[in-house]
Amino acid sequence: MSARNPHRLVNLAAMSLLRDEALAIFSLEYLPMELYPPLFMAAFSLRRSETLMAMVQAWPFARLPLGGLMKKPQQETLEAVLDGLDILLAQEVPPRKCKLRVLDLRNTGQDFWNMWSGDKSYVSSSSLMASVAKDMSRAKHSLAPLEMYIDLCLKEMTWSKCITYLFSWVEQRKGSIHLCCKKMKIVSRSKDTIKKVFRIVKLNCIQEVELNFTQKLSTLAKFAPLLGKMSNVQKLILSPIHRSAAEEQDHQALLQFTSQILRLQYLRYLRMEGPSFLEGRLNQMLRCLKIPLHNISITNCLLTESDLTHLSQSPKICQLKGLNLSGVTLTNFCPKLIQGLLEKVAGTLEELNLNLCGIMDSLLTALVPALSCCSQLRVFSMCGNLISMAVLESLLRHTDGLSALHIEFYPAPRESYSSLGILHQERLAQLKAELWQLLTDLGRPRKIWISPSPCPHCGCLDQMLRCLRTPLDHLAITKCWLTESDLTHLSQHPNICQLKGLDLSGVTMINFSIEILHVLLEQVAATLQELNSEQCGITESQLESILPALSCCSQLRTFSLCGSVLSMAIMEKLLSHTTGLINLSEEFYPASQESYSPHGALHLG
Repeated sequence: MSARNPHRLVNLAAMSLLRDEALAIFSLEYLPMELYPPLFMAAFSLRRSETLMAMVQAWPFARLPLGGLMKKPQQETLEAVLDGLDILLAQEVPPRKCKLRVLDLRNTGQDFWNMWSGDKSYVSSSSLMASVAKDMSRAKHSLAPLEMYIDLCLKEMTWSKCITYLFSWVEQRKGSIHLCCKKMKIVSRSKDTIKKVFRIVKLNCIQEVELNFTQKLSTLAKFAPLLGKMSNVQKLILSPIHRSAAEEQDHQALLQFTSQILRLQYLRYLRMEGPSFLEGRLNQMLRCLKIPLHNISITNCLLTESDLTHLSQSPKICQLKGLNLSGVTLTNFCPKLIQGLLEKVAGTLEELNLNLCGIMDSLLTALVPALSCCSQLRVFSMCGNLISMAVLESLLRHTDGLSALHIEFYPAPRESYSSLGILHQERLAQLKAELWQLLTDLGRPRKIWISPSPCPHCGCLDQMLRCLRTPLDHLAITKCWLTESDLTHLSQHPNICQLKGLDLSGVTMINFSIEILHVLLEQVAATLQELNSEQCGITESQLESILPALSCCSQLRTFSLCGSVLSMAIMEKLLSHTTGLINLSEEFYPASQESYSPHGALHLG
């Protein structure tokens, strides 16, 4: 036997034992605790439901991190584990060996399984023993009811059978099971869905919440009392919230919302994407913070000098580690104001994002002394700003003393571009070489990335849309990068309500959320006449999800989807759904996936 690889033998033994499931279950009483994780993993892999059910009743650790094994929800496995819990809960005196107090369904716990499977690259043996000791200690102080951890994303279109089954099971055993959700993302607009979840989940367990179900401040204000009950929230993320036409209504809604922020006594991380309602009102939000923030992110919106003054003067940024103002135009702001903000956080700031802030030479030159005092700074990004080579070199010299700074992102120098804004690659390569030489001369190893300014729309489409005075008839944004935030802004914008033509050809959508594409089509369904989605990398699952919305585009005349890889089955389904669109007369589709060989060669026959 090799002493260097004992766990592999254990795993083989577990697989061998499971050949006779009845014997495996009988053996549980006599197995040492070290053999339980390998046997559980083997039973999970082979889908031995009876063994899993029995092992839950005899689990010798306080925590069972089941979610770490499930890459996708597996109802059969979950049912077996819950059946085991049912038997355990029905017993007045739990089995002597069982120490289980927490069933963890989150995508965590990989280290636990790696430790017991013999993968030493993750955790040392000393850490392993510490983990076991922690579990044993926890088991001595028995908790009631039994706890179940889960992370939730509430989406109307993805309410899986697995989650439905779990919620039904928990609801029937409220007195015995404490469903604890640490992270929650709310995308669903369904009041019934939200009410059902909050009837089961303990709100004071939630530590991280993302609200992405509305763009109306008034709707957010109505939800605020529920947010106020999440008293242990440490991280709050808000999706884009737009101003309404009624100024007084916005004022009252903001008061309602911020009055509940007062209840969040542990809030350390605040991220607001495109909060247009905050312009001139940031102080109302800052006043409600109970403890200093560790991270604040206010992006892709307009702020006033007054807002930045309040931010720099707020006592709640004295411990700030992360500051993200990307997409907030600072071009015309007083340099001393931004300088004062950086000086206030210089002792603690670790990450600073000033991408696409309209920063130019004069403003950056004024900020360099304050930047050079940010002694804890590790990550700094300011891509998408117009900076000359001379000022960039000055910045690198002044920040050379920041020993913690090791990740830096800068724009290509202004001299890399022609007077028409065209990037000259050879000139950029030459300027990069000069910057590398400067860093070599300075002597400290640094990781810096020099990137050309991104597409003018990327990450800041909302700024363009806000400037529109009347609804658009046609919109074409082609051959560029857009973010999910951009598409969210587009789908929520009132000035696309009369859109007749939409061209997004060449905009890669392969990783975009299905819901965003669905909502965008719903928004323009009544008026859209031309839709171009060529070379967008649309997947079958995305296409299938938008078919109901597409079939409602009653005015559609021209539709193009070339350049996507689609099967014959989904093409037939597409044609079936669009057969009722009587105005649709020009359609352009890709050759089906079955037309190609495995090597990508087209078979014309």
